[in-house]
Amino acid sequence: MRRITHALAALGLATAALTAMGTGSAGAADGSWANCPSGAVCIYPQNQNPAVSPTDVYYSYGAHNLSNQYGNHWVLNNQTGGAHAHLCRGSGGRDCVYDIPAQNGVYYDLGPINSITLDRP
Repeated sequence: MRRITHALAALGLATAALTAMGTGSAGAADGSWANCPSGAVCIYPQNQNPAVSPTDVYYSYGAHNLSNQYGNHWVLNNQTGGAHAHLCRGSGGRDCVYDIPAQNGVYYDLGPINSITLDRP
């Protein structure tokens, strides 16, 4: 529960900072959010807070294995139509431990995370 509360508080602060900086937010005219294109899930560099420029952008449904991702990263789910993203400990989308609903993000330690899935609603 403490981790979720921390993540929600950090998301709120980052969203406020992004709005104040004018770098974009959910609902921008082009649908981008913190430079994460509409329909995508984005991972940002370690400890980049607020999330400004993603290093990894995923569009296709299914599992995507991660490599060399350590420490805390913003993961933003800017998919449309209610699609979810899941952070998973195993490769190939196995042992998923965190669900990110559409139009949400989380500041999460990706050290133990080996894959991310993009799932249709």
